[in-house]
Amino acid sequence: MPRYALKIEYDGGPFNGWQRQAEGQLTVQGAIEAALAKLEPGPHTIGAAGRTDAGVHALGQVAHCDLAKDWDPFRLGGAINAHLRPLPVSIVACAQVSDDFHARFSAVERRYLFRLVARRAPVTHDRGLVWQVGHDLDVAAMRAGAAHLIGLHDFTTFRSSMCQSASPVKTLDEITITQVDYPGGQEYRFALRARSFLHNQVRSIVGTLERVGACSWDPDQVRQVLEAAHRPACGPVCPPQGLYLREAGYPVDPFA
Repeated sequence: MPRYALKIEYDGGPFNGWQRQAEGQLTVQGAIEAALAKLEPGPHTIGAAGRTDAGVHALGQVAHCDLAKDWDPFRLGGAINAHLRPLPVSIVACAQVSDDFHARFSAVERRYLFRLVARRAPVTHDRGLVWQVGHDLDVAAMRAGAAHLIGLHDFTTFRSSMCQSASPVKTLDEITITQVDYPGGQEYRFALRARSFLHNQVRSIVGTLERVGACSWDPDQVRQVLEAAHRPACGPVCPPQGLYLREAGYPVDPFA
């Protein structure tokens, strides 16, 4: 059976997360598997690079599927999209890959983006796509706090109590924070890169750094709560709507 890699973008707002759930629950995985069933009748199971939570978006989620027919990848992507309408999910690239390619286990890194907008007036065009706060943030202080998190650490403090990972020890390769003008305010973009992340790790980190940027926490407190390895020491977990799975990286780009 030919195997195909799919690059997927979606607005997570209407979905109850990526992972297929009980009948009647709208999920991204369930929607794509239903579309595949219209192309080739029967059950389909697709694997993904990351299982995003309800409300979380994707710019470059990667999944793989096995099909009976030898499809032209360009036509396959278009055919899946035709059956996904009008849901806010789209196959933006499709490629035939080797049988040993696995969207999750073959990935060597994942990149997330978090968008935080600071302005008093409610956002309109980006509603549901950013986390909004009503106060300015000190970007230099947030960068100083973030520096404590780079490298190999026990991230128990920044791990959901429901996390199923075997270990809280992870290597965080990058946190880059940029500030850009936004109509009536400022936007702060957090780019995080690692081989893998714990459940709610990114949202926990951004929520903690926001407290640093708001001058409620000193940057050195980030180091202290990290070393505490104690979940209640974490700052607030920020809402999901500002979070995007930006891309997954592989030894060889399947879409190149």
